[in-house]
Amino acid sequence: MLSVFNASNVSQAESLEDSGNRTWVTQFTQPGWRIALWAITYSFIVITSIVGNVTIIWIILAHRRMRTATNYFIVNLALSDLLMSAFNTIFNFIYASHNVWYFGEEFCRFQNWFPITAMFVSIYSMTAVAAERYVAIIHPFKPRLSAASTRVIIGIIWLVAFGLAFPQCFYAEILTDNGTTKCIVVWPDDVGSKHQLTYHIAVIVLIYLLPLMVMFVAYSIIGITLWSSAVPGNHLHRVRYEHQVNAKKKFVKSMVVVVIIFAVCWLPYHIYFILGSFKEDIYQQKYIQQVYLAVFLLAMSSTMYNPIIYCCLNQRFRSGFKLAFRWCPCIKATEKDKLKLTSPSLYQTTHRKTSLDAISIKSSLMVILLSM
Repeated sequence: MLSVFNASNVSQAESLEDSGNRTWVTQFTQPGWRIALWAITYSFIVITSIVGNVTIIWIILAHRRMRTATNYFIVNLALSDLLMSAFNTIFNFIYASHNVWYFGEEFCRFQNWFPITAMFVSIYSMTAVAAERYVAIIHPFKPRLSAASTRVIIGIIWLVAFGLAFPQCFYAEILTDNGTTKCIVVWPDDVGSKHQLTYHIAVIVLIYLLPLMVMFVAYSIIGITLWSSAVPGNHLHRVRYEHQVNAKKKFVKSMVVVVIIFAVCWLPYHIYFILGSFKEDIYQQKYIQQVYLAVFLLAMSSTMYNPIIYCCLNQRFRSGFKLAFRWCPCIKATEKDKLKLTSPSLYQTTHRKTSLDAISIKSSLMVILLSM
């Protein structure tokens, strides 16, 4: 699922005579300058993704006030994007550029296993954020996720992701075609590529369509609730309430942007493989390598956008980036930026005060009842 080749089109070479020597030139051969341009573009994505996602993980884990259930899911999302960028983008780019697998059988299996795992973890971490925000906003009096429950959910996401990616890993093989090593997935007894098509459709439904539908419904309900909510109480309560609602709106906006960008970046990639499953001669077209490199580039670019979105749309993450890169001459981090990551927000203070007031009222009622 992660290369321009499969078992049915693994031999696509044309032989050319050159001074009595037989040289094999494939349709995937391209000039050095073009490979260099692709390499520079891919390198930019990898570096930006690694730096950005490492920074996000540091911002959350290094500051106690940032360690919320929602942010732990964001850490999980950042980790999966980081690993995808580091372990998939570079190696798959080299494979697609040269049409030769240089990295051995074990890494071939890894390359056919890990990307599906990481993508599953990414999108279900987003889904977990949407579900957590849905419960917190639509059902505010329900208990919030504990740290232990959050870790269990994250563990389940990884386990299911491993299981979903296992078949492609299991059937990955190293084959030699005209003296060239290929890393492909060979499904057993796959007449007409039925097994391959079934697996691809199942994966696309589970790691793309289904979670996107869940998030669309969740964020639609959240949006309707937040943007149509009335402001209750006196002026003081109104100010606090507006601050809470505005903070929630900003977070929801940022996560909706994250989801939309993810969906847009991965849509051409899924279409590419679905079309290839129905019409295998598509892989033999003259410019298919350039199409694949562009489609794969767009998909992998999704790993670098999230930190940029958080930095632009969230004040706390923006302060965290300033602190992380305060060694840069052009970036100035102030004490206010540090306080944003260490001091509780107005919402947290108000929520705590409201909880204490509720406890005080309950205690007073108990005293009155006992004295009767």
